[in-house]
Amino acid sequence: MSRRRAHIAMVGIPAVSHVLPSLAVIGELVARGHRVTYANDPAVAGLIAPTGAELLPCASGLPVADNDWPDDPIAAMGLFLDDAVRTLPRLRAAYDRDPADLYLYDIGAYAARALAESQGRPLMQLSPTFVTWEGYGQEVAAHLWRLPGADAYRARFARWLADCGASTTDVDAFSGRPAHTLALIPRAMQPHADRVDTTTVTFVGPCFEMSAGTEGWARPADAEKVLLVSLGSAYTRRPEFYRRCVAAFGGLPGWHVVLQIGRHTDPRELGAPPSNVEVRSWVPQRAILEQADAFVTHAGMGGCNEGLLAGVPMIAVPQATDQFMNADRLVELGVARRIDTAEATAEVLRAALEELVTDPEVARRSALLSAAARAGGGTRRAVGLIEEMLT
Repeated sequence: MSRRRAHIAMVGIPAVSHVLPSLAVIGELVARGHRVTYANDPAVAGLIAPTGAELLPCASGLPVADNDWPDDPIAAMGLFLDDAVRTLPRLRAAYDRDPADLYLYDIGAYAARALAESQGRPLMQLSPTFVTWEGYGQEVAAHLWRLPGADAYRARFARWLADCGASTTDVDAFSGRPAHTLALIPRAMQPHADRVDTTTVTFVGPCFEMSAGTEGWARPADAEKVLLVSLGSAYTRRPEFYRRCVAAFGGLPGWHVVLQIGRHTDPRELGAPPSNVEVRSWVPQRAILEQADAFVTHAGMGGCNEGLLAGVPMIAVPQATDQFMNADRLVELGVARRIDTAEATAEVLRAALEELVTDPEVARRSALLSAAARAGGGTRRAVGLIEEMLT
């Protein structure tokens, strides 16, 4: 039982890859008797509803629906600032008259931190990806601040901080980690993990309902091995890549292939698939991975987490953003092969699969990393740490 019933507010952004990682945590908080409100765009209401949290509709301007992000990183960062400016008045209208005892927030939801600081309420960040490390400012951020438009962005951010009531008015400090952060990833996926301040960050690992892992998909009785191919929820307009996967794995003896193509690709663009290839717009990915033997992934952090948790070897085909770094990390861990899209021919993909699943060292490393990911404590540990902040 929890220490006391409290009002906990979660503030997120409507990117599926940012919503899914913490849903089990939200659901467990509700199950323990807490009142949980969840501020996010109505577009993700269907994902939030099963947790039992109360949705606070906050329309977002982030281009997640069509994945139309600018190539310029400063412009992309500006969109998150724009969203914070737009969202904060809506949060104030709801929470100034009904303050939360604790605010949880996604890394992209700046308005949540501004609100919590203005109210003097405790705050905890739930990070669905890796966190910054000692030296990050010099090794990574410093390069961003030299890009065109960076000075104007920082000046605009500083003006907003001066006016929004936040107690942290330094741009770098505010956009960095608060005093309490839960990293919802395996520590193995964290770059420079030895340089992360573990007095402020706790790696709890992937947070899922473990008992539900095999629900929602049945492995065909005649399938000797199962391969899942998925580029996640955003970068799915890749018909040529999918055709290469069909050519690589279609008709492969003993293999059943689940090919998730997302809502941006028409199945007719792939032609009639071989009998061992199951083409779907969306699948219960984790349920399949719990029964799979290999995984072709874009190496988004969510896919990496699920692949490591399931202990399956991976072919990483990164598409954008942090996926290239994630793919390289999987290779370093000894459980994956990285193949860039341009090099991902049918022959290369098939050879990588055969190499991975016949290598005993890959199997050994996959099992070890699966055990380590589960040892982080997941949902139960995360909820315990959240409840400790309510005392």
